[in-house]
Amino acid sequence: MAYPDVSKLRNILEQLHLYSQLQHEYGAHGIEALLTKAEQTLQSIVEELKALPVDAVLAEQEPSDLVRIRQLRPDGPRLLWNLFDSAIYREKLEGALFGRIAGNILGAPVEGCSPRFMEALARENADPFPPVDYWKYVPQPFELRNEHSPREAYTRTKMNGVPVDDDLVYTLLGLLVVEEYGPDFSTGDIAKAWLKYLPFAYTAEEITLKNLNAGIPATKAGDWDNPFTEWIGADIRADPWGYLAPGYPELAAEMAYRDAYVSHRRQGIYGAMFFSAAIAAAFQAQNPIEAIRIGLTEIPAECRLAQHIKWALAEAPRIKSYRQAREAVDQRFVGMPSAHTVNNACLTVFGLTIGGIDFTRVIGETVAMGLDNDCTAATAGSIVGAIIGKAGIPAHWYRNLNNIIATYMNGIPQMELTDVIERFIEQAARVYSRYSD
Repeated sequence: MAYPDVSKLRNILEQLHLYSQLQHEYGAHGIEALLTKAEQTLQSIVEELKALPVDAVLAEQEPSDLVRIRQLRPDGPRLLWNLFDSAIYREKLEGALFGRIAGNILGAPVEGCSPRFMEALARENADPFPPVDYWKYVPQPFELRNEHSPREAYTRTKMNGVPVDDDLVYTLLGLLVVEEYGPDFSTGDIAKAWLKYLPFAYTAEEITLKNLNAGIPATKAGDWDNPFTEWIGADIRADPWGYLAPGYPELAAEMAYRDAYVSHRRQGIYGAMFFSAAIAAAFQAQNPIEAIRIGLTEIPAECRLAQHIKWALAEAPRIKSYRQAREAVDQRFVGMPSAHTVNNACLTVFGLTIGGIDFTRVIGETVAMGLDNDCTAATAGSIVGAIIGKAGIPAHWYRNLNNIIATYMNGIPQMELTDVIERFIEQAARVYSRYSD
């Protein structure tokens, strides 16, 4: 599915930039007028692009309203747990949460890096690759991520608690939403929580937060001047809904929908629903593939995300390493943005199928694949962690977390991991009693 080739346009824009500088240096007049003309012309073309009619048949297969999504999904189990066992849930929740944290921390300092770059970094560290522990050293160690934590805080030598990351902030924010607005929260309640707690965001979330601050309603904020509606942002917010609806993939997907709709559409929504359902299923499933297949039953059967996940599952028996996984995805998704929902979802599936229930191999291989690898490894870690529980995760992945998780949320500089776990247990029991009758 090769994208339109914009390389010539990028070259023209670079020429525009360079010649405007050169002519300025030579004392030429009229540069600003020509630049204004170019800007107006390009803006006009952007508006024309936004106004182009979309494929009606594809749009019918890929609705963004929950009723139609459910009409187009395949048969599925919907509910897997007949009762809520708090002891079983605690062990699996701790596995899922610690798995998510470990995958995220491992990927964070090499987010978006190529496999070749990471291979070289591992050689510099004299470490194996794919990684089997956190990085010993990362470049630019004092540079801040998410405006808070220095990059060295994500290394095994400098880690003291869970450093800040947007992926993990959204996990905590989901918990706060249910605590403050109840399990029947609306998309409007999600917007209220964003305005209350989020000082900044990225891509689709950044635009949505700007729109919300400008007074655009929650159900419209994701549509307004937002070219990122199919990017990965909503599915990195999916985990708390899986945690809060353990063994209940249908409900997890519904809660993920209500959250995702504030900022995303189509594949962006489906990614959140798919992964939240898979995580909910992982509290019952015996292996990651079982959880993934259940996740597919909560999104439209013929949507592009479902088709590509089925492709990844079909390819999985021949994908034995991160290199093969990345090559397969690069060949299938030529030109796709590196933070898109679809290509990253396929890498997540490959990480899970390569590693199975070997936690270290799952997150190590997934990070080694690159693209948005802090997000993909966090999701993969969440799924396999829920399956194997905390007891199945080697202790070095959580030894230095020190019961601290840092955040950039307004008024909440940090939270205690033990407190977060207790609060998830309380809310999951509440959600289960509310919906499972």
